[in-house]
Amino acid sequence: MKKRILITGAAGFLGSHLSDRFIAEGFEVIGMDNLLTGNIANIEHLFPHKDFTYYNHDVTKFVHVPGNLDYILHFASPASPIDYLKMPIQTMKVGSLGTHNLLGLARAKNARILVASTSEVYGDPKVHPQKEDYWGNVNPIGPRGVYDEAKRFQEAMTMAYHTFHGLETRIIRIFNTYGPRMRLDDGRALPTFLRQAIEGEDITVFGDGSQTRSFCYVDDLVEGIYRLLLSDYHLPVNIGNPDEISILDFAKEIIELTGTDQKIVLKPLPKDDPMVRQPDITKAKEILGWSPKVSRKEGLKITFEHFKKVIDAKKG
Repeated sequence: MKKRILITGAAGFLGSHLSDRFIAEGFEVIGMDNLLTGNIANIEHLFPHKDFTYYNHDVTKFVHVPGNLDYILHFASPASPIDYLKMPIQTMKVGSLGTHNLLGLARAKNARILVASTSEVYGDPKVHPQKEDYWGNVNPIGPRGVYDEAKRFQEAMTMAYHTFHGLETRIIRIFNTYGPRMRLDDGRALPTFLRQAIEGEDITVFGDGSQTRSFCYVDDLVEGIYRLLLSDYHLPVNIGNPDEISILDFAKEIIELTGTDQKIVLKPLPKDDPMVRQPDITKAKEILGWSPKVSRKEGLKITFEHFKKVIDAKKG
């Protein structure tokens, strides 16, 4: 019998890549998404596949999947600042009610569940790089609190189900990830810079650009998720690329990559924007034998070519 896996947020950037990977690994994949921020075009190529089923459903409402389930990947949630600032209540609901519904489904089906948490649980960190035992520095009532606290609650609820019900749970803390199928308008630095460079706009950098990020290519992230799901480890694990770069240097890197000569324009830094972000991946290396393989230069080239095709196609 083929293993069956439910992937929520399946039409999103990460969910669609995960759907591809688990189909390729011989799983039967049930993709679920209400398309609040997902794009059906990301998974349309899977519709003819006999081992792929799609449900248009909001996980904050009761979730029913007929038949047995072996695994659940909970990736449903707005994830970019533009989205969760526009949809704060939906963001809180999917992290709380949605997570509760899926943990209940996992318990009813005796399935192992992996929930997608985020480096944002560390907030604007006082510890650098960020290790899993750091509790974070989060403003619960700031504009980013709706996302940060939804994910922190999600982790707490997942651990409660693990300790109280003995449920098989896994928690991944995802650091900045990029690659094909990212939305061009999601507001994050990487897709914004690439779009601006391709379209000949000035590159907008918030603050003085000294804040740092660490970018992980999507294929590396998917490999880390796959290994964590199949591991025996139930505590949170950071998955990301520790190759840290300042946002200003990153903007210059994008200009060099795209062969353009845009100006870099500085704008005010958003409230509670983290000043540093770099994963300590010691745990992932030791427990999962995982580390990123794709360099930023290589991954950006692939992503740039994908974005250029998307933008050219829109222009007709």
